[in-house]
This record gives sequence, C-alpha cells and structure tokens, in this order.
Amino acid sequence: MEREAVIELVQAARERIQRPDLRRTDLSQTDLSGLDLSEAKLTEADLFQANLSNADLHRAEMVFANLIDAILRSVNLGGANMVFTNLRLADLQGANLAGANLSAADLFGANLNQADLHSANLSEANLSEVNLRDANLRGANLSEATLMEADLRGADLRDARLWEANLAGANLAKAIFNSKTEWGQGFNPTSAGAVRKWRPFRFVTDVVETFVQEKGSTRFNQS
Repeated sequence: MEREAVIELVQAARERIQRPDLRRTDLSQTDLSGLDLSEAKLTEADLFQANLSNADLHRAEMVFANLIDAILRSVNLGGANMVFTNLRLADLQGANLAGANLSAADLFGANLNQADLHSANLSEANLSEVNLRDANLRGANLSEATLMEADLRGADLRDARLWEANLAGANLAKAIFNSKTEWGQGFNPTSAGAVRKWRPFRFVTDVVETFVQEKGSTRFNQS
C-alpha cells in the first residue's frame, strides 16, 4: 500500500471515530514518516524496511508485525502492544517505547540508543547485540530476556527487573541501578561495570523538609 492510500484510510477511519485497520497489510518499504497512526491496528502487518521515523504509533496494536530493518527513529510507540513483533536490525534511536509491551519480541541487533523504555515489558525478548546505550530502562521488565553481547553503557536500570536475564557478554559500563533493581541469582552488576545510584538518607530529607516548612526558607537562600 502506498503512503497516499494509507493517509486516506486513516482519515476515513478517524471521521468514523474508528481505529485505522491495517492488519496484515503489506507496507514494506513504504514511507510512513511523520504520520499519525496512533491506536492503529497493525497486527501481522508487513513493515519490512518501512520508514516510520517521527510517526505517532501510540497505543498501536502491532502483535506479530514484521519490522525487520525498519527505520523508527524518534517514533512514538508509547503503550503499544508489540508482543512477538519482529524488530531485528530496526533503527529505534531516540524512540519512545514507554509502557510498551514487547514481551517475546525479537530485537536482535536493533539500535535503541537513547530510547525511552521506561516501564516497558521486555520479558523473554531477544535483545542480543542490541544497542541500548544511554537508554531509559527504569522500571522495565527484562525478566528472562536474552541480552547477550548487548551494549547497555550508561543505561538507566533503576527499578528494572532482570531476573533470569541472560547478560553474557553484555557491556554495563556506567549503567546505573539501585536497591530495587532485580538481578539474576549470583550476578554482580558492579563487577560488570554498573554503578549503584544511592538514595539520600530518608532522615536527612525529613529534617530539611521540616526546617523549610517551619522557617519558610533555608539558610542558603535567606537574604
């Protein structure tokens, strides 16, 4: 399907107050950059090498979709359902995947540099050789995910779950984690280069807050 036909289909669906239905549609190598495809039905759609850069796919249904080698730079996939989606070698640099369901998805070799995966579900996903450098994985579920040879340098892993995740050969240099990060049994994140982010002592925070409430300011900002 050509770009113009997709635009017409989407516009017609919006006028009827319906979700655009592109299930099982051949959109391979189609330029869909910048389009509003939010909440679109794209289950089993073929998006091989499609250009979806800067497109809005917020809460789209993309189960079993084929996105091999697709261009998805800065795409909005927040809350999208991407269970079993094939994203091998896809370019997702700077993409928003916050809250997306990528359970059992195949992201082998994908570029997720600086991507936002906050609270995303990546359980049992294939993330081998993925570039997750400086990615936001805070609160993400990576349980039983395969992260062999993955680049996690500088990634935010605070509150993330990595129970039973395969991190063989993964680069965790300067990745940050906290006391709520769940690692596999016997895995030592600091030995792999990760850095623990310490939280200020609670009693110190309470003392400061009480002082400000009583005095209206701190000694640092009094005139």
